[in-house]
Amino acid sequence: MSEPRRRWTAALGLRRWLTPGIGIKRWLIVVFLGELGLAFGLAFVLRQVYRDVELGEPAQSIVSAVTLQFLPYWLRAVILASVGVAIFAFAAWKVVRVLTDPYRSDDEDRPLVEVIYQKRFLARGPRIVALGGGTGLSTLLRGLKEHTSNLTAVVTVADDGGSSGKLREQLGVPPVGDIRNCIVALADAEPLMGRLLQYRFPGDEVPESLGGHAIGNLLIAAMTAVQDGDFEEGVRQMNRVLAVRGQVVPASSTPLILHAALSDGTEVVGQSRIAATSGIERVWLMPERVDASSDAIAAIAEADVLVIGPGSLFTSVLPALLLPEIRAAVLASAAPRIYVCNVATQPGETSDFDLADHVEALERHVSSGIVDIVLANNRTEPRRAEDARAVEVHDGDAIRLRWPPNVERPPRLVLDDLVDPADPRHHDPVRLAAAIIRIAERDGAARRRGGSVARTA
Repeated sequence: MSEPRRRWTAALGLRRWLTPGIGIKRWLIVVFLGELGLAFGLAFVLRQVYRDVELGEPAQSIVSAVTLQFLPYWLRAVILASVGVAIFAFAAWKVVRVLTDPYRSDDEDRPLVEVIYQKRFLARGPRIVALGGGTGLSTLLRGLKEHTSNLTAVVTVADDGGSSGKLREQLGVPPVGDIRNCIVALADAEPLMGRLLQYRFPGDEVPESLGGHAIGNLLIAAMTAVQDGDFEEGVRQMNRVLAVRGQVVPASSTPLILHAALSDGTEVVGQSRIAATSGIERVWLMPERVDASSDAIAAIAEADVLVIGPGSLFTSVLPALLLPEIRAAVLASAAPRIYVCNVATQPGETSDFDLADHVEALERHVSSGIVDIVLANNRTEPRRAEDARAVEVHDGDAIRLRWPPNVERPPRLVLDDLVDPADPRHHDPVRLAAAIIRIAERDGAARRRGGSVARTA
């Protein structure tokens, strides 16, 4: 580890130890107070013995030297207190190291304080369930994992392109690419874990069966085979093996095929083809009736906040919500439902869509009232791609005028600075997570006060 990196890690470790709520300082203070009481009691006993017992001249001289009676009273107090604090701190540090060494991480880039911080502080964070897929969902998780470890990513399983599509055809497993990306985003050792799981075998150096496949995709497929073909259990075990913060679960253990009806009356089949198609009127899944993940349903029922998106509207966000069991669980949840709109349009799929178009499509496909809060970006950056532009956001009154007439309580619009300056087509994970946490804290405070909540108009 480089010297600047080592110094930064040490400074971060000190800040983590001093973080309120981690549970270290309070018990050190209690131990110190106990030691202080013991010291006062011993001092009182010695003082009485010294007063009551008559000592000869040699013994008196020795006692005076040991107790520093030749120094002023205040100086003796300072010296003894300093020595006592130093001994206490050294002993406490040694005790902590002895007790925690068996749990110390072998990775020097992740000190013990990070493990304790995650277990103690992040475990108290809100229970957040994020639904969707693609790049948007992994970006969101990367930011949220710094605020809470109570995260569940419900990932769509309708992808049919790339490595995921090949494994789907060859092994019959649901697509695993989005699941892999979410596991990477939630991994503690994300840079190293990301390089490993995202590594793809070069096609000209390995057998054709391995060429182009990401290591993470193969691991998930292998874990599914180890679990006797139980895809949901395979992903559950991958969460445990890789020790992610929270959990990643598939929306269903059944591979799904996405269909789309276009404005010209034609039908397009397959997620990869639909993503490049414009004029989408409606999307649906085949088979129509499949069982949703039991872990996903349980997480939605216990959630404090539900986040829908960001991500490709028709090919990543909607497929998970089109499953009947997940749609019913989301509608039955008492948690605020936040829709995170993309910061930029997607060529083909959402060309020329503004914010209202995104939310109208979501309501039309799922249910009226599926969204309580719409979170959108209010700052635009120069676009690097000519075929993508910022999603236009009108003022609150204008957007409500365009809502379908059957929506009695339009969602509340929340605008914030969410764009990534380095890539204006995507969200910044830190800014996006901070905005969602602010909404969660504000709505939680409103509930505690008995005031209005996010679902009110």
